[in-house]
Amino acid sequence: MAKATPQQIRERFDQDVERFSNLETGQTATIDAPLALELIAKAATGLNPDAGALLDIGCGAGNFTLKLLETLPNLDITLIDLSEPMLARARQRIGRPVTALHGDIRDLELGTERFDIVLAGAVLHHLRGEQEWRAVFQKIHASVKPGGSFWISDLVEHSTPAVQAIMWERYGQYLTALKGEDYRRHVFGYIAFEDTPRPLLFQVDLLRAVGFSQVEILHKNSCFAAFGAMK
Repeated sequence: MAKATPQQIRERFDQDVERFSNLETGQTATIDAPLALELIAKAATGLNPDAGALLDIGCGAGNFTLKLLETLPNLDITLIDLSEPMLARARQRIGRPVTALHGDIRDLELGTERFDIVLAGAVLHHLRGEQEWRAVFQKIHASVKPGGSFWISDLVEHSTPAVQAIMWERYGQYLTALKGEDYRRHVFGYIAFEDTPRPLLFQVDLLRAVGFSQVEILHKNSCFAAFGAMK
C-alpha cells in the first residue's frame, strides 16, 4: 500500500481542526493525551524555567503551546504546521503575535541554537525512511540552545510482532470504547495510509546519536509515548 503524500495528509488535517482544539482532552484518538500534555509541560518548564523561545512542530490547534504558556506566559513562540487552518486556529487560541510557518519540517530551515524548548506532538510518525528521521532529528538538535530540551508525544510501534499485536489490540479496544467500531476502523485506516511510526527505543537511540546528552521517558501506554531529551 502506497503511503500518503504530505499534500494528502495536509488535506485531511485541514478538515479536522475541531478535533485538535480541546485543551482538556487533547487529541482523543491518542491514549492518555491530557496526561502527556501535562507531563511534557511540567518537564519542559521544570528543566527550562527561564526559557525565552519555543518551537512547536506540527502544532495543530496549539494545545502543547497553550499548556506551556500556563507556566511560561512570555515565551517567544514559533509554530510549524502543514495545515494553514490548524495554524490559524492555533494563532487564534494563543491570542497574541507568534511566528507561524506553514510548511513541512523536512523542508524548513530552523537555524542554529534558537530555541530553549522544542515540542513535537503527534507529528514525527509521518516521517518515512531512517535517513529522513535522522535528518529531522539532527536539524532539531542544531536548533536547540545548549541546555535546552526537545519533547515528543507520539504514536510508536514495537519491534517484536507479538508485542505489536498485543498493543494494537489494546489500542483498538480503546478506540471502540471511545466511539464505536466504525471509529476504530476509521482511525486504523488513516494510520495505515499516512503513518510510519518508529519504536520508542529507536527514537531514544537516535536522540543520543544526534547529540542530545540525556533522554527521559515520561510515560508510555500501549502504542503511545511521551519522552524528551536535553542538549
